[in-house]
Amino acid sequence: MASNTEAKIMVESQYIDKTEGESLDKKTLNQMAWRSMFLQGSFNYERMQAGGWLYSMLPGLKKVHKNKQDLSTSMKHNLEFFNCHPFLITFVMGIIMSLEQKKEDVQTIRALRVAAMGPLGGIGDAIFWFTLLPISAGIGANLSLQGSILGPIIFFVLFNVVHLGLRFGLMHWSYKVGIEGISKLTKNAKEFTRAATILGMIVVGALIASYVSITLVTPEYLSMSGTIDLQSILDSVMPCLLPLAVTFGMYGLVKKNVTPMVNILILVLIGLAGAFIGIL
Repeated sequence: MASNTEAKIMVESQYIDKTEGESLDKKTLNQMAWRSMFLQGSFNYERMQAGGWLYSMLPGLKKVHKNKQDLSTSMKHNLEFFNCHPFLITFVMGIIMSLEQKKEDVQTIRALRVAAMGPLGGIGDAIFWFTLLPISAGIGANLSLQGSILGPIIFFVLFNVVHLGLRFGLMHWSYKVGIEGISKLTKNAKEFTRAATILGMIVVGALIASYVSITLVTPEYLSMSGTIDLQSILDSVMPCLLPLAVTFGMYGLVKKNVTPMVNILILVLIGLAGAFIGIL
């Protein structure tokens, strides 16, 4: 029994047909990139994005694996646990497809697929959530507050021009460079992530100061005939201190897994209570 199991593992660790598969054309690569937009359509807590990953890879796998048993083996190991940044997924897809085309050892392909997940998560967060999203949303929100219909349009266009450009560009580039792409992208990943995160935090800080507005009203019994202004005192300590405090408070609640709806409800209650007392 043990020997049969070991033999099965050995068979599934390598492909039967060792002939290098046909090169993928631009149409197939673009089809894979379009499919990658549904990466999280079957997201689950057992295999995460595995179903969407296999769905995205299928057009290429069917072209490079003409042997049905090899295609079955490839589909099985490409349906294993996978979780990566959804906007940078095509970078991993291109590298894995180049290895599948060359009929590399299955264990090697699996190891590289797993190795690419971690670094891309940090890089993707730095590019999209900490940098691109605050910048594009800030520009769009500013125009919207001025009553311009261009606000949501510019946000949508700006964000997706970068997003789709990277999604399709990385698909073609990583397939072309193959395994060398991992070292090229992650060579300065730590420094790049740190720089992008700093930029993102600067943008978020500017957005807080610009769009979070809280004005403290001094009650009459504390004003001493207008000689005391609590808002001016707080501003002299640090401009926009209250907006920053509220933002950090909301962030702390989010870190404790408080839902956005509860956060919004808390803000509404604070606003109503402050207005009723007469201090906000």
